Amino acid sequence: MKTYKFHSRYGDTMASPKMTTISLRAETKDLLRKIGAKDQTYDQLIRELIERASIKELDARWNRILEEEEFVPLEKL
Repeated sequence: MKTYKFHSRYGDTMASPKMTTISLRAETKDLLRKIGAKDQTYDQLIRELIERASIKELDARWNRILEEEEFVPLEKL
């Protein structure tokens, strides 16, 4: 397994943000490169994917609540 260093400009302030490295398979890096936009850093891409996953999870939760929970109209409160 190779280690790649991901650089980010996300959240840059006067001080540089702390950076770290993560290990992943070369195939995973290639997949990230293929779905990322031109000039998009791996950090930006991973953050975007996390945000999408969070939104999808929240949407699924709301749909489950709508299907399983009983709602009372505001007029009846």
